[in-house]
Amino acid sequence: MEKRSSIRTGTSWLLTGNIGRRVLEFLFGVALARILVPADFGILVTVQIFTGAAGFLAGGGMGQSLIQAKQVERRHFHVVFTLQLAICVLIYSVFFIISPRFAEWFDNPVYTDLLRVSALTFLIRPFMNVSSARLKRDMRFKGLSIISVLSLLVTGVTSIVLALLGHGVWSLVLGGIAGSLFSAACVIYLSGITPGFAFDRAIARTLGKYGFQMSLNEIIHYIRLQAPNFLIGKTLGPTALGLFNKGDSLSQIPITMIGGSAYQAVFRALSSVQGNLDQSRYLYLKTVSLVSVYTMPFYVLLMWVAEPFIVTIYGEKWALAAIPLQILSVAGILRCVSNPSGAVMAAQKKLGTEIRIQLTTLLLVVLGCVPGILAESLTLIALGLLPAALFFSTALAFYALRTLDARFFDLFRALQPALILNLILAALLLALHLLLSATTIGASPPLFLTVFSGTGLAVYSLLFLFLPIHQLESESQRWKRLLRLSAA
Repeated sequence: MEKRSSIRTGTSWLLTGNIGRRVLEFLFGVALARILVPADFGILVTVQIFTGAAGFLAGGGMGQSLIQAKQVERRHFHVVFTLQLAICVLIYSVFFIISPRFAEWFDNPVYTDLLRVSALTFLIRPFMNVSSARLKRDMRFKGLSIISVLSLLVTGVTSIVLALLGHGVWSLVLGGIAGSLFSAACVIYLSGITPGFAFDRAIARTLGKYGFQMSLNEIIHYIRLQAPNFLIGKTLGPTALGLFNKGDSLSQIPITMIGGSAYQAVFRALSSVQGNLDQSRYLYLKTVSLVSVYTMPFYVLLMWVAEPFIVTIYGEKWALAAIPLQILSVAGILRCVSNPSGAVMAAQKKLGTEIRIQLTTLLLVVLGCVPGILAESLTLIALGLLPAALFFSTALAFYALRTLDARFFDLFRALQPALILNLILAALLLALHLLLSATTIGASPPLFLTVFSGTGLAVYSLLFLFLPIHQLESESQRWKRLLRLSAA
Protein backbone atom coordinates (compact mmCIF):
# COMPACT_ATOMS: atom_id res chain seq x y z
CA MET A 1 0.00 0.00 0.00
CA GLU A 2 2.86 2.38 0.84
CA LYS A 3 4.46 1.66 -2.54
CA ARG A 4 1.20 2.38 -4.38
CA SER A 5 0.75 5.61 -2.41
CA SER A 6 4.26 6.86 -3.22
CA ILE A 7 3.78 6.03 -6.91
CA ARG A 8 0.44 7.86 -7.01
CA THR A 9 1.86 10.88 -5.17
CA GLY A 10 4.93 11.00 -7.38
CA THR A 11 2.89 10.57 -10.53
CA SER A 12 0.43 13.25 -9.40
CA TRP A 13 3.21 15.79 -8.94
CA LEU A 14 4.87 14.83 -12.20
CA LEU A 15 1.54 15.06 -13.99
CA THR A 16 0.87 18.46 -12.43
CA GLY A 17 4.30 19.64 -13.51
CA ASN A 18 3.90 18.19 -16.98
CA ILE A 19 0.49 19.79 -17.41
CA GLY A 20 1.95 23.11 -16.31
CA ARG A 21 4.86 22.67 -18.72
CA ARG A 22 2.64 21.65 -21.60
CA VAL A 23 0.28 24.56 -21.07
CA LEU A 24 3.23 26.96 -21.00
CA GLU A 25 4.90 25.25 -23.96
CA PHE A 26 1.66 25.51 -25.86
CA LEU A 27 1.18 29.21 -25.06
CA PHE A 28 4.81 30.09 -25.73
CA GLY A 29 4.75 27.92 -28.86
CA VAL A 30 1.70 29.74 -30.21
CA ALA A 31 3.27 33.13 -29.51
CA LEU A 32 6.58 32.18 -31.11
CA ALA A 33 4.86 30.52 -34.09
CA ARG A 34 3.05 33.78 -34.80
CA ILE A 35 6.23 35.86 -34.47
CA LEU A 36 8.64 33.53 -36.28
CA VAL A 37 8.27 31.51 -39.49
CA PRO A 38 8.34 27.70 -40.00
CA ALA A 39 11.88 27.90 -41.43
CA ASP A 40 13.20 29.25 -38.09
CA PHE A 41 11.88 26.18 -36.30
CA GLY A 42 13.17 23.92 -39.06
CA ILE A 43 16.70 25.33 -38.69
CA LEU A 44 16.63 24.76 -34.93
CA VAL A 45 15.30 21.21 -35.30
CA THR A 46 18.17 20.41 -37.69
CA VAL A 47 20.70 21.42 -35.02
CA GLN A 48 18.79 19.63 -32.27
CA ILE A 49 18.86 16.35 -34.16
CA PHE A 50 22.62 16.19 -33.66
CA THR A 51 22.98 17.89 -30.27
CA GLY A 52 20.11 15.78 -28.94
CA ALA A 53 21.78 12.53 -29.99
CA ALA A 54 25.06 13.64 -28.44
CA GLY A 55 23.15 14.49 -25.26
CA PHE A 56 22.63 10.81 -24.56
CA LEU A 57 26.37 10.23 -24.87
CA ALA A 58 26.93 13.11 -22.48
CA GLY A 59 24.92 11.45 -19.76
CA GLY A 60 26.25 8.00 -20.48
CA GLY A 61 23.09 6.60 -18.89
CA MET A 62 24.75 6.96 -15.50
CA GLY A 63 22.03 9.23 -14.17
CA GLN A 64 19.56 6.39 -14.68
CA SER A 65 22.09 4.03 -13.10
CA LEU A 66 22.04 6.15 -9.94
CA ILE A 67 18.25 5.91 -9.87
CA GLN A 68 18.10 2.18 -10.61
CA ALA A 69 20.87 1.05 -8.20
CA LYS A 70 19.78 -0.47 -4.89
CA GLN A 71 22.34 1.48 -2.80
CA VAL A 72 24.42 4.59 -3.53
CA GLU A 73 26.52 7.04 -1.52
CA ARG A 74 27.59 10.66 -2.08
CA ARG A 75 30.83 9.45 -3.66
CA HIS A 76 28.82 7.73 -6.40
CA PHE A 77 27.35 11.10 -7.40
CA HIS A 78 30.77 12.76 -7.50
CA VAL A 79 32.19 10.00 -9.67
CA VAL A 80 29.30 10.35 -12.12
CA PHE A 81 29.68 14.16 -12.18
CA THR A 82 33.40 13.87 -12.96
CA LEU A 83 32.85 11.43 -15.80
CA GLN A 84 29.95 13.38 -17.27
CA LEU A 85 31.83 16.68 -17.19
CA ALA A 86 34.82 15.14 -18.98
CA ILE A 87 32.55 13.66 -21.66
CA CYS A 88 30.63 16.93 -22.11
CA VAL A 89 33.79 19.01 -22.54
CA LEU A 90 34.92 16.57 -25.23
CA ILE A 91 31.54 16.70 -26.99
CA TYR A 92 31.48 20.49 -26.99
CA SER A 93 34.99 20.59 -28.44
CA VAL A 94 33.94 18.28 -31.27
CA PHE A 95 30.88 20.40 -32.14
CA PHE A 96 32.95 23.58 -32.03
CA ILE A 97 35.48 22.14 -34.48
CA ILE A 98 33.03 20.58 -36.95
CA SER A 99 30.52 23.46 -37.06
CA PRO A 100 31.94 25.06 -40.27
CA ARG A 101 31.68 21.72 -42.08
CA PHE A 102 28.17 21.28 -40.70
CA ALA A 103 27.17 24.65 -42.18
CA GLU A 104 28.67 23.71 -45.54
CA TRP A 105 26.81 20.39 -45.58
CA PHE A 106 23.44 22.11 -45.07
CA ASP A 107 24.47 25.04 -47.28
CA ASN A 108 23.61 27.65 -44.65
CA PRO A 109 26.35 29.71 -42.91
CA VAL A 110 24.15 30.42 -39.87
CA TYR A 111 24.73 26.85 -38.68
CA THR A 112 28.38 27.58 -37.79
CA ASP A 113 27.66 29.90 -34.88
CA LEU A 114 24.28 28.34 -34.15
CA LEU A 115 25.80 24.91 -33.50
CA ARG A 116 28.59 26.34 -31.34
CA VAL A 117 26.22 28.33 -29.16
CA SER A 118 23.60 25.56 -28.92
CA ALA A 119 26.29 23.11 -27.80
CA LEU A 120 27.05 25.27 -24.74
CA THR A 121 24.26 23.40 -22.98
CA PHE A 122 26.61 20.40 -22.77
CA LEU A 123 28.73 22.32 -20.28
CA ILE A 124 25.63 22.83 -18.10
CA ARG A 125 24.27 19.26 -18.22
CA PRO A 126 26.59 17.58 -15.66
CA PHE A 127 25.60 20.12 -12.99
CA MET A 128 21.92 19.43 -13.68
CA ASN A 129 21.91 15.67 -14.33
CA VAL A 130 23.52 14.44 -11.12
CA SER A 131 21.38 16.58 -8.83
CA SER A 132 18.22 15.58 -10.74
CA ALA A 133 19.13 11.91 -10.30
CA ARG A 134 19.33 12.43 -6.53
CA LEU A 135 15.86 13.98 -6.45
CA LYS A 136 14.36 11.24 -8.66
CA ARG A 137 15.96 8.50 -6.57
CA ASP A 138 14.38 10.00 -3.45
CA MET A 139 11.09 10.37 -5.40
CA ARG A 140 11.06 14.10 -4.65
CA PHE A 141 9.02 14.81 -7.73
CA LYS A 142 7.25 17.84 -6.25
CA GLY A 143 10.44 19.90 -6.29
CA LEU A 144 11.41 18.64 -9.74
CA SER A 145 8.00 19.56 -11.12
CA ILE A 146 8.13 23.10 -9.73
CA ILE A 147 11.64 23.65 -11.07
CA SER A 148 10.59 22.27 -14.45
CA VAL A 149 7.73 24.76 -14.75
CA LEU A 150 9.80 27.72 -13.56
CA SER A 151 12.67 26.93 -15.92
CA LEU A 152 10.24 26.79 -18.83
CA LEU A 153 8.94 30.22 -17.83
CA VAL A 154 12.49 31.55 -18.02
CA THR A 155 13.00 29.88 -21.41
CA GLY A 156 9.71 31.08 -22.88
CA VAL A 157 9.89 34.68 -21.70
CA THR A 158 13.49 35.02 -22.87
CA SER A 159 12.67 33.55 -26.29
CA ILE A 160 9.62 35.76 -26.84
CA VAL A 161 11.46 38.94 -25.87
CA LEU A 162 14.34 38.11 -28.21
CA ALA A 163 11.93 37.13 -31.01
CA LEU A 164 10.11 40.45 -30.69
CA LEU A 165 13.48 42.17 -30.95
CA GLY A 166 14.01 40.45 -34.30
CA HIS A 167 16.58 37.80 -33.42
CA GLY A 168 14.81 34.98 -35.29
CA VAL A 169 16.09 31.48 -34.61
CA TRP A 170 18.60 32.85 -32.08
CA SER A 171 15.71 33.67 -29.75
CA LEU A 172 14.94 29.94 -29.48
CA VAL A 173 18.55 28.96 -28.82
CA LEU A 174 19.35 31.62 -26.23
CA GLY A 175 16.05 31.08 -24.44
CA GLY A 176 16.92 27.40 -24.04
CA ILE A 177 20.32 28.21 -22.56
CA ALA A 178 18.78 30.65 -20.07
CA GLY A 179 16.30 27.99 -18.92
CA SER A 180 19.05 25.37 -18.53
CA LEU A 181 21.17 27.66 -16.35
CA PHE A 182 18.20 28.41 -14.12
CA SER A 183 17.25 24.73 -13.82
CA ALA A 184 20.79 23.65 -12.95
CA ALA A 185 21.07 26.21 -10.15
CA CYS A 186 17.71 25.14 -8.68
CA VAL A 187 18.28 21.36 -8.67
CA ILE A 188 21.74 21.76 -7.12
CA TYR A 189 20.26 23.84 -4.31
CA LEU A 190 17.28 21.54 -3.72
CA SER A 191 19.14 18.21 -3.89
CA GLY A 192 21.97 19.20 -1.57
CA ILE A 193 24.40 17.46 -3.95
CA THR A 194 27.09 20.01 -4.72
CA PRO A 195 29.30 19.20 -7.72
CA GLY A 196 32.49 17.46 -6.68
CA PHE A 197 35.33 15.62 -8.35
CA ALA A 198 36.13 11.98 -7.61
CA PHE A 199 37.11 8.86 -9.47
CA ASP A 200 36.62 5.28 -8.43
CA ARG A 201 37.20 2.55 -10.98
CA ALA A 202 34.86 0.08 -9.24
CA ILE A 203 31.99 2.58 -9.04
CA ALA A 204 32.54 3.68 -12.62
CA ARG A 205 32.49 0.07 -13.82
CA THR A 206 29.36 -0.83 -11.83
CA LEU A 207 27.34 2.20 -12.92
CA GLY A 208 28.88 2.32 -16.36
CA LYS A 209 27.79 -1.16 -17.45
CA TYR A 210 24.09 -0.49 -16.91
CA GLY A 211 24.54 3.14 -17.93
CA PHE A 212 26.12 2.18 -21.25
CA GLN A 213 23.17 -0.01 -22.17
CA MET A 214 20.70 2.65 -21.05
CA SER A 215 22.57 5.32 -23.01
CA LEU A 216 22.81 3.16 -26.14
CA ASN A 217 19.10 2.38 -25.93
CA GLU A 218 18.23 6.07 -25.53
CA ILE A 219 20.48 7.05 -28.45
CA ILE A 220 18.84 4.53 -30.78
CA HIS A 221 15.41 5.63 -29.53
CA TYR A 222 16.32 9.25 -30.22
CA ILE A 223 17.69 8.47 -33.68
CA ARG A 224 14.49 6.56 -34.41
CA LEU A 225 12.38 9.57 -33.47
CA GLN A 226 14.61 12.05 -35.30
CA ALA A 227 15.22 10.03 -38.48
CA PRO A 228 12.12 11.46 -40.22
CA ASN A 229 13.16 15.00 -39.24
CA PHE A 230 16.67 14.47 -40.60
CA LEU A 231 15.45 12.99 -43.88
CA ILE A 232 12.82 15.71 -44.36
CA GLY A 233 15.24 18.51 -43.49
CA LYS A 234 17.89 17.19 -45.84
CA THR A 235 15.60 16.49 -48.80
CA LEU A 236 12.50 18.69 -48.51
CA GLY A 237 13.95 21.70 -46.67
CA PRO A 238 13.38 23.58 -43.39
CA THR A 239 9.81 24.70 -44.14
CA ALA A 240 8.56 21.15 -44.69
CA LEU A 241 10.52 20.05 -41.63
CA GLY A 242 8.97 22.80 -39.51
CA LEU A 243 5.46 21.75 -40.57
CA PHE A 244 6.03 18.02 -40.00
CA ASN A 245 7.77 18.61 -36.68
CA LYS A 246 4.86 20.74 -35.48
CA GLY A 247 2.40 17.92 -36.13
CA ASP A 248 4.77 15.33 -34.68
CA SER A 249 5.52 17.30 -31.52
CA LEU A 250 1.83 18.01 -30.89
CA SER A 251 1.02 14.31 -31.27
CA GLN A 252 3.49 13.51 -28.49
CA ILE A 253 1.99 15.88 -25.91
CA PRO A 254 -0.73 13.58 -24.45
CA ILE A 255 1.51 10.53 -23.92
CA THR A 256 4.47 12.61 -22.78
CA MET A 257 2.33 14.54 -20.33
CA ILE A 258 0.48 11.54 -18.88
CA GLY A 259 2.57 8.48 -19.73
CA GLY A 260 5.84 10.30 -19.14
CA SER A 261 4.68 11.33 -15.68
CA ALA A 262 3.85 7.74 -14.79
CA TYR A 263 7.08 6.40 -16.32
CA GLN A 264 9.46 8.13 -13.94
CA ALA A 265 7.58 7.11 -10.80
CA VAL A 266 6.87 3.57 -12.02
CA PHE A 267 10.46 3.02 -13.18
CA ARG A 268 11.76 3.86 -9.72
CA ALA A 269 9.09 1.68 -8.08
CA LEU A 270 9.75 -1.25 -10.43
CA SER A 271 13.47 -0.94 -9.78
CA SER A 272 12.92 -1.16 -6.02
CA VAL A 273 10.84 -4.37 -6.36
CA GLN A 274 12.63 -5.88 -9.36
CA GLY A 275 12.93 -9.26 -7.60
CA ASN A 276 9.19 -9.49 -6.88
CA LEU A 277 7.46 -10.54 -10.10
CA ASP A 278 3.95 -10.47 -8.63
CA GLN A 279 4.26 -6.87 -7.49
CA SER A 280 6.06 -5.85 -10.69
CA ARG A 281 3.34 -7.46 -12.83
CA TYR A 282 0.61 -5.65 -10.89
CA LEU A 283 2.38 -2.29 -11.25
CA TYR A 284 2.89 -2.79 -14.98
CA LEU A 285 -0.67 -3.80 -15.83
CA LYS A 286 -2.19 -1.13 -13.59
CA THR A 287 -0.01 1.51 -15.23
CA VAL A 288 -1.03 0.38 -18.73
CA SER A 289 -4.69 0.48 -17.72
CA LEU A 290 -4.63 3.97 -16.22
CA VAL A 291 -2.30 5.54 -18.79
CA SER A 292 -4.52 4.30 -21.63
CA VAL A 293 -7.74 5.47 -19.93
CA TYR A 294 -6.39 8.98 -19.38
CA THR A 295 -4.49 9.32 -22.67
CA MET A 296 -6.55 7.71 -25.44
CA PRO A 297 -9.44 10.22 -25.48
CA PHE A 298 -7.07 13.05 -26.41
CA TYR A 299 -5.86 11.09 -29.43
CA VAL A 300 -9.39 10.17 -30.46
CA LEU A 301 -10.29 13.87 -30.35
CA LEU A 302 -7.15 14.90 -32.26
CA MET A 303 -8.09 12.64 -35.15
CA TRP A 304 -11.16 14.85 -35.66
CA VAL A 305 -10.04 18.33 -34.64
CA ALA A 306 -6.44 18.43 -35.90
CA GLU A 307 -7.17 20.82 -38.77
CA PRO A 308 -9.40 23.34 -36.95
CA PHE A 309 -7.03 23.15 -33.99
CA ILE A 310 -3.94 23.96 -36.08
CA VAL A 311 -5.64 26.72 -38.09
CA THR A 312 -7.30 28.32 -35.06
CA ILE A 313 -4.30 28.27 -32.76
CA TYR A 314 -1.30 28.62 -35.08
CA GLY A 315 -2.76 30.25 -38.17
CA GLU A 316 -3.21 29.28 -41.82
CA LYS A 317 0.54 29.11 -42.51
CA TRP A 318 0.69 25.97 -40.33
CA ALA A 319 -2.36 24.25 -41.88
CA LEU A 320 -0.32 21.52 -43.59
CA ALA A 321 0.79 20.25 -40.16
CA ALA A 322 -2.75 19.00 -39.49
CA ILE A 323 -2.63 15.76 -41.51
CA PRO A 324 0.63 14.50 -39.92
CA LEU A 325 -0.92 15.29 -36.53
CA GLN A 326 -4.02 13.22 -37.33
CA ILE A 327 -2.02 10.24 -38.57
CA LEU A 328 0.59 10.29 -35.82
CA SER A 329 -2.18 10.35 -33.21
CA VAL A 330 -2.68 6.66 -34.05
CA ALA A 331 0.96 6.02 -33.14
CA GLY A 332 0.37 7.94 -29.91
CA ILE A 333 -2.31 5.44 -28.88
CA LEU A 334 0.19 2.59 -29.31
CA ARG A 335 2.59 4.35 -26.95
CA CYS A 336 0.11 3.80 -24.12
CA VAL A 337 1.49 0.25 -24.12
CA SER A 338 5.10 0.77 -25.19
CA ASN A 339 5.75 3.45 -22.56
CA PRO A 340 5.05 1.26 -19.48
CA SER A 341 6.66 -1.73 -21.24
CA GLY A 342 9.87 0.26 -21.56
CA ALA A 343 9.84 0.95 -17.82
CA VAL A 344 9.68 -2.81 -17.18
CA MET A 345 12.58 -3.55 -19.52
CA ALA A 346 14.73 -0.86 -17.90
CA ALA A 347 13.93 -1.86 -14.32
CA GLN A 348 14.48 -5.58 -15.02
CA LYS A 349 17.80 -4.92 -16.81
CA LYS A 350 16.52 -6.23 -20.15
CA LEU A 351 17.95 -3.33 -22.13
CA GLY A 352 19.83 -5.61 -24.53
CA THR A 353 16.52 -6.95 -25.80
CA GLU A 354 15.04 -3.46 -26.07
CA ILE A 355 18.08 -2.28 -28.03
CA ARG A 356 17.48 -4.99 -30.64
CA ILE A 357 13.82 -3.95 -30.87
CA GLN A 358 14.85 -0.30 -31.25
CA LEU A 359 17.28 -1.13 -34.08
CA THR A 360 14.65 -3.10 -36.00
CA THR A 361 12.15 -0.28 -35.50
CA LEU A 362 14.70 2.28 -36.72
CA LEU A 363 15.09 0.32 -39.95
CA LEU A 364 11.31 0.23 -40.39
CA VAL A 365 11.11 4.00 -39.77
CA VAL A 366 13.70 4.79 -42.44
CA LEU A 367 12.08 2.45 -44.96
CA GLY A 368 8.66 3.89 -44.14
CA CYS A 369 9.83 7.44 -44.89
CA VAL A 370 11.23 6.66 -48.35
CA PRO A 371 7.95 6.62 -50.36
CA GLY A 372 6.82 9.90 -48.82
CA ILE A 373 10.14 11.62 -49.44
CA LEU A 374 10.21 10.47 -53.07
CA ALA A 375 6.66 11.79 -53.49
CA GLU A 376 7.44 14.93 -51.44
CA SER A 377 4.38 14.15 -49.31
CA LEU A 378 4.23 14.71 -45.55
CA THR A 379 1.06 12.61 -45.48
CA LEU A 380 2.83 9.55 -46.92
CA ILE A 381 5.75 10.04 -44.54
CA ALA A 382 3.41 10.04 -41.54
CA LEU A 383 1.57 6.95 -42.83
CA GLY A 384 4.89 5.21 -43.38
CA LEU A 385 5.73 5.56 -39.68
CA LEU A 386 2.68 3.60 -38.46
CA PRO A 387 3.98 0.05 -39.19
CA ALA A 388 7.13 0.83 -37.21
CA ALA A 389 5.07 2.13 -34.28
CA LEU A 390 2.91 -1.00 -34.30
CA PHE A 391 5.93 -3.31 -34.36
CA PHE A 392 7.68 -1.42 -31.56
CA SER A 393 4.67 -1.44 -29.25
CA THR A 394 3.87 -5.12 -29.87
CA ALA A 395 7.44 -6.37 -29.54
CA LEU A 396 8.14 -4.39 -26.38
CA ALA A 397 4.90 -5.58 -24.79
CA PHE A 398 5.71 -9.20 -25.72
CA TYR A 399 9.05 -9.15 -23.92
CA ALA A 400 7.74 -7.16 -20.96
CA LEU A 401 4.96 -9.71 -20.47
CA ARG A 402 7.38 -12.61 -20.82
CA THR A 403 9.75 -11.06 -18.29
CA LEU A 404 6.92 -10.69 -15.77
CA ASP A 405 5.43 -14.12 -16.52
CA ALA A 406 2.22 -12.57 -17.87
CA ARG A 407 0.11 -13.15 -20.99
CA PHE A 408 -1.28 -10.98 -23.78
CA PHE A 409 -4.71 -11.74 -22.36
CA ASP A 410 -3.63 -9.96 -19.16
CA LEU A 411 -2.59 -6.98 -21.27
CA PHE A 412 -5.90 -7.01 -23.12
CA ARG A 413 -7.79 -6.99 -19.82
CA ALA A 414 -5.70 -4.01 -18.70
CA LEU A 415 -6.58 -2.18 -21.93
CA GLN A 416 -10.24 -3.20 -21.88
CA PRO A 417 -11.59 -0.19 -19.91
CA ALA A 418 -9.90 2.29 -22.25
CA LEU A 419 -11.07 0.41 -25.35
CA ILE A 420 -14.69 0.35 -24.15
CA LEU A 421 -14.73 4.03 -23.21
CA ASN A 422 -13.03 5.23 -26.39
CA LEU A 423 -15.08 3.10 -28.78
CA ILE A 424 -18.22 4.63 -27.30
CA LEU A 425 -16.61 8.08 -27.49
CA ALA A 426 -15.65 7.58 -31.15
CA ALA A 427 -19.19 6.54 -32.08
CA LEU A 428 -20.68 9.58 -30.33
CA LEU A 429 -18.10 11.91 -31.92
CA LEU A 430 -18.94 10.55 -35.37
CA ALA A 431 -22.61 11.37 -34.80
CA LEU A 432 -21.70 14.81 -33.45
CA HIS A 433 -19.46 15.50 -36.45
CA LEU A 434 -22.26 14.67 -38.87
CA LEU A 435 -24.64 16.88 -36.91
CA LEU A 436 -22.31 19.89 -36.71
CA SER A 437 -21.27 19.60 -40.37
CA ALA A 438 -24.86 20.36 -41.35
CA THR A 439 -24.88 23.61 -39.35
CA THR A 440 -23.00 26.92 -39.43
CA ILE A 441 -20.82 25.64 -36.59
CA GLY A 442 -19.09 23.25 -39.00
CA ALA A 443 -18.05 26.17 -41.21
CA SER A 444 -16.24 27.99 -38.40
CA PRO A 445 -13.00 26.27 -37.29
CA PRO A 446 -12.80 28.06 -33.90
CA LEU A 447 -16.45 27.38 -33.09
CA PHE A 448 -16.29 23.77 -34.28
CA LEU A 449 -13.12 23.19 -32.24
CA THR A 450 -14.72 24.60 -29.08
CA VAL A 451 -18.06 22.80 -29.35
CA PHE A 452 -16.66 19.48 -30.57
CA SER A 453 -13.79 19.25 -28.07
CA GLY A 454 -15.85 20.48 -25.14
CA THR A 455 -18.65 18.02 -25.86
CA GLY A 456 -16.22 15.14 -26.39
CA LEU A 457 -14.35 15.69 -23.14
CA ALA A 458 -17.59 16.15 -21.20
CA VAL A 459 -19.04 12.92 -22.60
CA TYR A 460 -15.86 10.98 -21.84
CA SER A 461 -15.76 12.30 -18.29
CA LEU A 462 -19.35 11.19 -17.69
CA LEU A 463 -18.65 7.76 -19.17
CA PHE A 464 -15.58 7.40 -16.97
CA LEU A 465 -17.44 8.38 -13.82
CA PHE A 466 -20.72 6.54 -14.28
CA LEU A 467 -20.31 3.67 -16.75
CA PRO A 468 -20.07 0.49 -14.64
CA ILE A 469 -16.63 -0.89 -15.58
CA HIS A 470 -15.29 -3.18 -12.86
CA GLN A 471 -11.58 -2.47 -13.47
CA LEU A 472 -12.16 1.28 -13.06
CA GLU A 473 -14.42 1.13 -10.02
CA SER A 474 -11.82 2.29 -7.49
CA GLU A 475 -10.44 4.98 -9.82
CA SER A 476 -13.85 6.41 -10.68
CA GLN A 477 -14.87 6.35 -7.01
CA ARG A 478 -11.73 8.29 -6.13
CA TRP A 479 -12.66 10.99 -8.64
CA LYS A 480 -16.26 11.06 -7.42
CA ARG A 481 -15.01 11.74 -3.89
CA LEU A 482 -12.68 14.46 -5.14
CA LEU A 483 -15.53 16.05 -7.09
CA ARG A 484 -17.91 15.53 -4.14
CA LEU A 485 -20.21 13.37 -6.25
CA SER A 486 -20.34 10.60 -3.65
CA ALA A 487 -19.93 10.13 0.08
CA ALA A 488 -16.37 9.94 1.39
